[in-house]
Amino acid sequence: MSDSSSKFRDLPRAPGPVICPYKGNHVLHGSKYNKGSAFPDHERSTFKLHSLLPPNIQTLDEQVQRAYEQYQSRAGDLAKNTFLASMKAQNDVLYYKLVQTNLKEMFSVIYTPTEGDAIQNYSRLFRKPEGCFLNINDQDNFDEYLSGFGTEEDVDYIVVSDGEEILGIGDQGVGAILISVAKLAITTLCAGIHPSRQLPVVLDCGTNNEELLDDKLYLGLRQRRVRGEKYDEFVDRFVAAARNRFPKAYIHFEDFGLDNARRILDRYKSKIPCFNDDIQGTGCVTLAAMLAGLEVSKVNLEDVRVVIFGSGTAGTGIADQVSDTIATKTGKSKDEASKQIWCIDKPGLLMKSMGDKLTEGQKPFARSDDGWSDSDRDLLSVVKKVRPHVLIGTSTKPGAFTEDVIRAMAEHVERPIIFPLSNPTRLHEAKPVDLYKWTDGRALVATGSPFPPVAHDGTQFEIAECNNSTCFPGIGLGAVLSQCRLVSKKMLVAAVEALKARSPALQDSMKPLLPDVEDVREISVDIATAVILCAVEEGLAQAEGIPTSESELREWIRIQMWEAEYRPLVYKEE
Repeated sequence: MSDSSSKFRDLPRAPGPVICPYKGNHVLHGSKYNKGSAFPDHERSTFKLHSLLPPNIQTLDEQVQRAYEQYQSRAGDLAKNTFLASMKAQNDVLYYKLVQTNLKEMFSVIYTPTEGDAIQNYSRLFRKPEGCFLNINDQDNFDEYLSGFGTEEDVDYIVVSDGEEILGIGDQGVGAILISVAKLAITTLCAGIHPSRQLPVVLDCGTNNEELLDDKLYLGLRQRRVRGEKYDEFVDRFVAAARNRFPKAYIHFEDFGLDNARRILDRYKSKIPCFNDDIQGTGCVTLAAMLAGLEVSKVNLEDVRVVIFGSGTAGTGIADQVSDTIATKTGKSKDEASKQIWCIDKPGLLMKSMGDKLTEGQKPFARSDDGWSDSDRDLLSVVKKVRPHVLIGTSTKPGAFTEDVIRAMAEHVERPIIFPLSNPTRLHEAKPVDLYKWTDGRALVATGSPFPPVAHDGTQFEIAECNNSTCFPGIGLGAVLSQCRLVSKKMLVAAVEALKARSPALQDSMKPLLPDVEDVREISVDIATAVILCAVEEGLAQAEGIPTSESELREWIRIQMWEAEYRPLVYKEE
């Protein structure tokens, strides 16, 4: 332990004993306190556990070994997901230690794509509620309901979803509580956000999913989604109650529908510390990969031309981050920076003449009709005319990046930067193996899902995954620890630069553009450091005692990150 970290030992989130007000079975039934077979003898005596546990005292590593064998015995990923959810409800430390130890293997089981299956089956797999359920027909008691989750000092990070657009599978109603739970688990695994200081929330305003409405076992409101003023009041009341009860908490909006996601973010981002991962997280991680690709291909940011195919929440979020970064780095206005981006959606290239058919997120990137006819607004025509350095897919249209499109791009660009990002894998705009084939191995590729390495002409290419989990947890960690008043554009740009600096391709152009998720905790320290330094510089940080030197700041961050290890349990009556 370094001197700098030892002087931070008294911070509230630093490692220390866990105070437990219970004895007997109540200890074993609380995931925060339960150690199972690992309770040492003196704690078994203090908490009256001797007769409730087998006599052999085991280590956490031995528990992980047994749990992993149980995990492997489950048939299919959904069964494994259910097993892990059950373990999480029993023992926080063991759950996180097991997943952390096997992160590469288990990531797709606790998150996309398997978590999508769990969410679709939420009402049928339901065993034990987790998180906070708020519904639109009961808005008068939010303060009272949230009070059951602690005092103003108890919650750091809130993830909230209304379930309208979940993981590419659409409207899942009340099952969205599981996406909030999953996102928070990732913040713990990837950035050490304390699991006992999190709050998953679902805002149930109904569902338009006919299967759920017809399902007698469905646990949410059996009514169609409420829109308009009542919906806006619902979100307002939640935000007001959350800010009143947990004034220091950071609010992460997740999987809201296309019409609401950006509108809600725009409504609150200048008032409270908040974040939308579908817009800002996707934009940040994609931008980090793009910036690494531009450095490898020696293209200046002020000259880059970007085509985005698919202009929904994710596509316009990426466009926003790209234009913000161009503006920040080059001194151009946001309008000028936006002109370096061409956005295409179902009707073709977005044009100003589309008027009210454009969403608020699309409007800044709509092009003047001058020079464009109806016949040259498709993807291939735009690529031929624009000659983009970067092609990004967020369309969920499989195979949209055809051989003609890619060869047209590669004809004019030495190192085409191509990101087919749609999830799940079956919806990808192109397969990496084809992208290398059609560009004669010159492409710089990142995907939205994991892909195995590709061999081309005797060279092996590792495929970078644009995984938001390498980015949003570190941003959240920085926001939480700095207690920032707002999350600014410059803070997000700082996060992008920190992630880009970790790109393996900057050391070897044959390596992937983004680091692996297995390295994510140290990446989160980098990102949190950059975010906090920027928050301090902008006068947005409110936490006391933030170190001024970067080396001490990193230690200050690390010591406040939760680790999956058993801490001494101390009895204290409530």
